[in-house]
Amino acid sequence: MSNGDIFVGEVIGTAILILFGAGVVAAVVLNHSKAKDAGWVVIAFGWGFGVMAGAYTAAPLSGGHLNPAVTLGIAVDTGEWDKVPVYVAGQMAGAVLGALLCWLVYYAQFEANAEEDISQPTLGIFSTTPAIRRPVANLVTEIIATMGLVLPILAFGLTKGLGESGTAILIVSFLVVGIGMSLGGPTGYAINPARDLGPRIVHALLPIPRKGTSDWGYAWVPVVGPLIGGALSGLVFNAAF
Repeated sequence: MSNGDIFVGEVIGTAILILFGAGVVAAVVLNHSKAKDAGWVVIAFGWGFGVMAGAYTAAPLSGGHLNPAVTLGIAVDTGEWDKVPVYVAGQMAGAVLGALLCWLVYYAQFEANAEEDISQPTLGIFSTTPAIRRPVANLVTEIIATMGLVLPILAFGLTKGLGESGTAILIVSFLVVGIGMSLGGPTGYAINPARDLGPRIVHALLPIPRKGTSDWGYAWVPVVGPLIGGALSGLVFNAAF
């Protein structure tokens, strides 16, 4: 795969991931949305379907990593680092693009914030926020949840038929749903630095009425935690398998 193919594939795939993921959260939490209050299960499946759509789209060009933690885990396991910057650049650009597209889709609902009597914070649509703010505990949660993603992804590669048939991507999509349901409660399961940081930047820059804070004091946790989890996954996989 050429650097150009990798970059384009990761941009498109990650944009689709964020469009679906941020989109389902917007659908569930924004006032005047037809899916208002649909609940956590809907959000978990929306993110899972976002992974499926994005990864299947990107796979022919880049392999469909869509996540710096996945890219890092593979690099730690294989020792191949030359493509890592290209993957991460594409993932970050795609995350920003996907967040912008979500804003456009729900533009009227975001604008309605200006007309509400009570401001509705919108950061949770774009990025993660902890249920209980304890940075060390939040960091540990993100590390463990990310290992719950990256280790199985690395292991799926040992079953040749999964990759050849394309079934591995479908399984990863359901894995993300499971992580959301089982491990997402404490921090909102970023498990992907680009998924959190790119949309957080967009949230900070967009003229969303009464949007609330972008919470930069917490922003390091959903970046550092998944990176540690990805690196540990590569080390564990390399040692055990």
